[in-house]
Amino acid sequence: MRYEMMLPYQIRQAIDEKWPVVLPLGVLEYHSEHLGVGMDTFAVDRSLALLEKEMNLVVLPAFYYGSASYCVAPAKGNGSVQVESENLIPFARDLFKSLLRIGFRNVHFIVHHQSENFADGMPTDLAFKTAAKQAIFEQLATERGEGWWGDESMADYYARHGSGDNPFNWIKGHPLMDQDIIARYDFDHAGIGETSLMMALCPESVDMARFDQSKWFSKTAKDASPEYGREAVRMILERLRRILK
Repeated sequence: MRYEMMLPYQIRQAIDEKWPVVLPLGVLEYHSEHLGVGMDTFAVDRSLALLEKEMNLVVLPAFYYGSASYCVAPAKGNGSVQVESENLIPFARDLFKSLLRIGFRNVHFIVHHQSENFADGMPTDLAFKTAAKQAIFEQLATERGEGWWGDESMADYYARHGSGDNPFNWIKGHPLMDQDIIARYDFDHAGIGETSLMMALCPESVDMARFDQSKWFSKTAKDASPEYGREAVRMILERLRRILK
């Protein structure tokens, strides 16, 4: 369900039944002349819209204002919106604090932008990872008081992790495509991979009549097809089912 459409009784049901609560996280960034600047965010949001039809899921309004950077193209006339990562942390922390106060304990954010090295991190996902840990520490201190971890009642803290009882899993981040998918599908910037993905998920954001052959990073887009994009969608949904089940 889309969070903004939920009634309070539905929110309480989602809390009681531990539904996954998912934030589509992205940027507004130049993706050559033939793709919409919201491509990275569309990829996540449209994938979740498909998954929402088959499982109990709370989908938060997508966040488009991550750190796009200007490494692909200058800002003027090209559309990239850059929000510095240090400014993202306070927003994300307040968002996560609110979700925890509401009662959610199965929160996820999913990002596609610059996620090929997700384990190392890039500005947008690192900001949200940091904010998540800050929000969890604050919620634990509120619920359990200062010194909660050193209390005798926490003597089996590490043993609890084996059964999945780890409060630092209340909020988790994921790349839209993991290394297994990237090994089987073109991970690029506005090339055959991303263009095909948009043809499958968000065709209204693609205009191949505007394709610019001169951009080295998007040259392969000439071979893009909805069929190839649907293969990526299949792998993405298969993985998201495992993560969010």
